[in-house]
Amino acid sequence: MLEELLTAAAATGSAGAVYLSAAARVVKQYERGVVFRLGRLHGEVRRPGFTLIVPAVDRMRKVNMQIVTMPVPAQEGITRDNVTVRVDAVVYFKVVDAAAAVVNVEDYRFAVSQMAQTSLRSIIGKSELDDLLSDREKLNQGLELMIDSPAVGWGVQIDRVEIKDVSLPDTMKRSMARQAEADRERRARVINADAELQASRKLAEAAQQMADTPSALQLRLLQTVVAVAAEKNSTLVLPFPVELLRFLERAQQQIPPGTTRDTRDTRDTKEQSTGP
Repeated sequence: MLEELLTAAAATGSAGAVYLSAAARVVKQYERGVVFRLGRLHGEVRRPGFTLIVPAVDRMRKVNMQIVTMPVPAQEGITRDNVTVRVDAVVYFKVVDAAAAVVNVEDYRFAVSQMAQTSLRSIIGKSELDDLLSDREKLNQGLELMIDSPAVGWGVQIDRVEIKDVSLPDTMKRSMARQAEADRERRARVINADAELQASRKLAEAAQQMADTPSALQLRLLQTVVAVAAEKNSTLVLPFPVELLRFLERAQQQIPPGTTRDTRDTRDTKEQSTGP
């Protein structure tokens, strides 16, 4: 009798161990468990840790709640200004409702991937080439909204969308290079012309100053001679400035005609002797 009881207890313990091993489940920290009982969603989503299900009746599907990094294959399209480009992107998303991600869509990863490709082609057709190259932040926001709208019903939240690269045809690259080179040359010419204008104004002011003071021209000439003679020992042939001749001519006109140096000295002596 005692042996039968021991045998029954052992059999019961073995059956319990088998049942427990079949019913036991462990949900990791970054996962959630969705339980189906006889094909229907049962109860709440199982939290991380140890949990039990009914063997042969319940089925539990684990859903990863981590952020998923999904590359979007390069899509070729024509921009609004008729330029053929290839654009690829990357989508960051995560599951926020595990039950909806399992029940409402067959494969939420594949669904997000297809929606991202379709939205990327739509963005290419609505944008111009300059926007794709320089205003990517605005395009990223628009692409995120286009993907996130249907993904809400799938229990998926789009965290971020980034356009990675924009590939242009070789002919377009050469055209853009020529345009940039022409623009730089234009700016260089404008800067050079502005410098010439400023220099001409300064030279005009200097010429006016020298015209008012003829001796300044002679001083400038002597400075030039010193600067040239300091570099090389050579014979210099300097032109005689016409302004200096005019200065001497005006000085000569101030002396009365027929008056010599001796006459002026005699006149000055007489005026001093006959003073008051």
